Amino acid sequence: MSIPNYARSNFQTLLRAAADGNLALMECADAETGAFRYVICAVGRDDGDYAFTPFGHLAEGNPYDAYLPPDPDNAGGFISQDDGELPG
Repeated sequence: MSIPNYARSNFQTLLRAAADGNLALMECADAETGAFRYVICAVGRDDGDYAFTPFGHLAEGNPYDAYLPPDPDNAGGFISQDDGELPG
């Protein structure tokens, strides 16, 4: 399974921001649900003002419950929680 170019580019930007010490963790409200999210942002400067670019939010609770990793035996599939192979 191939990671799309936009995701690779955003990840590289996130790595540069981290290396430069330009990351922030901001409390935001989810645009659809209104639930609080803790969002990882790159910090830039624009004419003396700060600009925060959101990249994603931290998973609440056990992150192993939030995501299914790729299945090494199936290039187009993911390991399901029913497989019993996930930690957590």
